[in-house]
Amino acid sequence: MLELTCSRAWTPLLESRIGDWRLRWADGFTARANSALAIGDPGKPLPDALRAVCDFAHDHAIPAVVQVIQNTSLEDDLAASGWVHHVEHKPAHEVRLLTGPLSLGTSAEAVILDEPTSGWWEMTAGSADPPEAPRHVLGTGKVGFGIVELDGVTAGAVRGAVVGEWLHIARLEVRPEFRRRGLARGLMNAVGAWGAGQGATGMLLQVAMANSGALKLYESLGCTEHHRYRYWAPGPGACEDRPS
Repeated sequence: MLELTCSRAWTPLLESRIGDWRLRWADGFTARANSALAIGDPGKPLPDALRAVCDFAHDHAIPAVVQVIQNTSLEDDLAASGWVHHVEHKPAHEVRLLTGPLSLGTSAEAVILDEPTSGWWEMTAGSADPPEAPRHVLGTGKVGFGIVELDGVTAGAVRGAVVGEWLHIARLEVRPEFRRRGLARGLMNAVGAWGAGQGATGMLLQVAMANSGALKLYESLGCTEHHRYRYWAPGPGACEDRPS
C-alpha cells in the first residue's frame, strides 16, 4: 500500500496503532504527521476507533483528523458518523498521490547533501533553526537534502527519502526571484539520480489538488495519479472531549 510507504517516509515524533490504523503526532507540523492514517482494519467497530482517534488527539493537543483514501466506503461511514471534510486545512485537504519514473536528467546547479544546511531548513521548514518536530519529520530515514545555491543564497530546495523501491519527494521549493530558470526541474533531476543510487526505481509524491504549478511540473516528468485522499474532521458533537 503506497500510503504506508508515504507514512514511512514522513516519520512522526510519535505513532500509536489501532489495529492497522496509525495515529500520528508531530507537534502540529503537517497534517500528514498529525492525523490518523485510516488504512486497513482498525480491529474494532468504527465508533470505537473514532473515539480512540479523538482521545489520542485530545491527549496530544492536536485536532482530531483522519486521512482517508477518496471515494471509499470509509468516507461514507465517516459522513454517517458526523464527520466532515477538513476544509479548514486549506489548501491541502484534498491531495493527489502521484507515481512516476525517476527523473534522471542533468542539473548543473543542484546538489544533494547528506546533511541539511540552514538555508535548506529555511526553505523547507520556514526557519533556519527549526524546532524538534520538523527536524525529526524531515530528517529521519534515508534522506537526501537537495539545494541550489545562487548569488550567495539558497535559491531552491527539495527533500528525497528512499523507502524500499520508492523515492518519496517532498518540499520542492524555489524562491520567487529565481523561478522560471529550470531550477525545480534541475532539483528533480538531482534528487532522482540520488534516489537511483540508493536503490529506488520510481518516485512517489503527495501533491495538494490546489497546487496546479507543481502538478504541471510532475506530469511533465511522467507522473500520473495513483489515487487521491483527503482529510476528515469531526463535525459538531462527533468528537466531544471525554469526561475528566
